[in-house]
Amino acid sequence: MNPFAALIEAMSTKALATLADFVVDAALAAGFAPDKARAFGRLRETYYGKTTFTRKQATALQRAQGFSLDELALIERRLAGVKSAAERWRLRLELLNVEGGYRAIERAARHLIPKEDTPARRQVAFSGSRNGRARITIDTTDRNAADLEHRLRQHIDPTLPAAAQMEEEFWRILDGTTGGVVAAAPRPIVMVPLDAHTRILAGGGDDIELVLTDGTTMTGADYLACAFSDELEVAAFHPEEGAVNLYTTTRLANQKQRDLACMVTPVCAFPGCRHGSYSAEMHHVKAWKHGGETNIGNLAPLCRYHNRVNDDDPWRPKRGRITMIRGAPVWISPHGHHIRNTTRGALDQLFGPR
Repeated sequence: MNPFAALIEAMSTKALATLADFVVDAALAAGFAPDKARAFGRLRETYYGKTTFTRKQATALQRAQGFSLDELALIERRLAGVKSAAERWRLRLELLNVEGGYRAIERAARHLIPKEDTPARRQVAFSGSRNGRARITIDTTDRNAADLEHRLRQHIDPTLPAAAQMEEEFWRILDGTTGGVVAAAPRPIVMVPLDAHTRILAGGGDDIELVLTDGTTMTGADYLACAFSDELEVAAFHPEEGAVNLYTTTRLANQKQRDLACMVTPVCAFPGCRHGSYSAEMHHVKAWKHGGETNIGNLAPLCRYHNRVNDDDPWRPKRGRITMIRGAPVWISPHGHHIRNTTRGALDQLFGPR
């Protein structure tokens, strides 16, 4: 067995055996990243440490055979906010029944583990000065943050880095040189089927979560409270083909394509990127220079950075590229792995996880 095969075996099929004698201090001394060492230490305590739930621990140890260390660490991270030890063991055993790998466990955890009802924190914090620079940190609602980002991006030069321009615009707003921040109210786009929209209009949509094209979310109650325009739009989607059409009283093809692409992917399609799709660029999945057409089946929102690092020549993979699978954009790594951004768009909301 070569060294790489041994590493894969230690991290996956024989993961628990490697944890039985794990010592955090020894791992740190060997050069492990502190967060990784602590995560593995928690796993060792969970599966081999002392507990009053010995039967559940034995069952978990048996079920966890074949899971990778990263998959087991993911389960523990998701359970960290559950206060009851008994409930943690119940949920842990549930998640150890999930098949399909890391992403499947991640999706299951979002459904099984309730969100923490942590009190909202609003604050502004200032760091000390260093080399004539300082950092300002603002904790606020995602709605406020989205409105501010939208405002700061209004007049940036796309040929120059955006961050520095946004910082300059921020101070122009504060000193009164330019106007203030105006709320960017979401547009009234209704996705077919209409059952969720009907529930909202009937006053029963508090439990419905809607994803906006700036990457934020709102409840059905928030949806009703927003100041919408008079024009109603209805977007149609197919579970396999994706966005079909956007029916409206106007026929602005370019805007229609952008609207549909943004509803399919509310944020930049690159995995882990949080930039809202309405401030992104429309990327041609099959490059324009290779004959790619400007139609909804060939468009995906990518932020300025990821649009430029995308491999437009798929036969020369360097950084990975976006492709379309079942009507939605998916990133393919240089080694051929398929990964989606996890923010739920219209197709996931209407037809379930893809």
